[in-house]
Amino acid sequence: MNGKITEINNRKIGKNQPPYIIAEVSANHNGDINRAFELIKSAHEAGADAVKLQTYTADTMTIDCDNEEFMIRDGLWDGYKLYDLYKWAETPFEWHRSIFDYAAELGITVFSTPFDETAVDLLESLNTPAYKIASFEATDLPLIKYVASTGKPIIMSTGLCTEDEVEEAVVTARDAGCTDLILLHCISSYPAPMDQANLAQIQTLAKRFNTISGLSDHTLGTTASVAAVALGARVIEKHFTLSRSDKGPDSIFSIEPNELKHLCQDACNAWSAVGKPGFNRQTSEESNLRFRRSIYFVRDLKAGAPITESDIRRIRPGFGLAPKYFEKLIGKRVAADVKAGTATSWELICE
Repeated sequence: MNGKITEINNRKIGKNQPPYIIAEVSANHNGDINRAFELIKSAHEAGADAVKLQTYTADTMTIDCDNEEFMIRDGLWDGYKLYDLYKWAETPFEWHRSIFDYAAELGITVFSTPFDETAVDLLESLNTPAYKIASFEATDLPLIKYVASTGKPIIMSTGLCTEDEVEEAVVTARDAGCTDLILLHCISSYPAPMDQANLAQIQTLAKRFNTISGLSDHTLGTTASVAAVALGARVIEKHFTLSRSDKGPDSIFSIEPNELKHLCQDACNAWSAVGKPGFNRQTSEESNLRFRRSIYFVRDLKAGAPITESDIRRIRPGFGLAPKYFEKLIGKRVAADVKAGTATSWELICE
């Protein structure tokens, strides 16, 4: 984990900071703005740091075309035409101001993933505090350049990307003015198989590109996200729904409110548990030092008597000399009368 720090709405992200948890609303509003409001409120109550939208329309994503290339033939959205899928999933531009205002009233950060320049312009008019670049747009260098020119922090997912493609995106963003860049490891599969989560890549991204790194998690449940924090992830993005039974476009791989609450708690606990390397004794351990073994007299001895192997034992508690001195004490003489059950000490031993 490098020493970089980024701020979004005065919340520091990076070294020595707890993980930044993003609840991805995506299409889980199911076309209902009131449901979007419910999602934002629920995410806030669960403890998320931010909610994230996706800003596009079907017409800014693709064209209404029936050619086979525009059809989805496998996976979660099998049988959909691209245009129809995005029409179903879009967050209308006219909702955005109300959503931003509502989030501000609650006190939770909201930002979005723009998918073209018109979306960036809309989000700039709302003074978005940050931008997200989706994995599928990580090779859209003109879009990245346009977003970076705003000077706002960028969180970029790297799903599907080769190392060279990530480097191109990073160089483009930085050359265009982005000074606060976070890279998210991501497996662009919906849902992503747990055995392909490849969380080790989180540390690689941070070192290779000198950035804060994190995880955009499409696996089921929250295990991968919590494990990622232990591996150095400082940002966790997770799709969020009120109920998977509502069957929205992204519901099957989204977590529900109670799961989001546990994710926020468990991620912070994992971060706290990592600590710092070293052999320093923790304060919580101090009171248990007494239960270590140490050397005790197990027979009464008169002053001047030699100590034999049967006179002392290595037992609990730990108020006597350390066990490593056992053989050194054999043959020494006691400096005063001692009773069985007395802890050994150098003051009781004749030189």
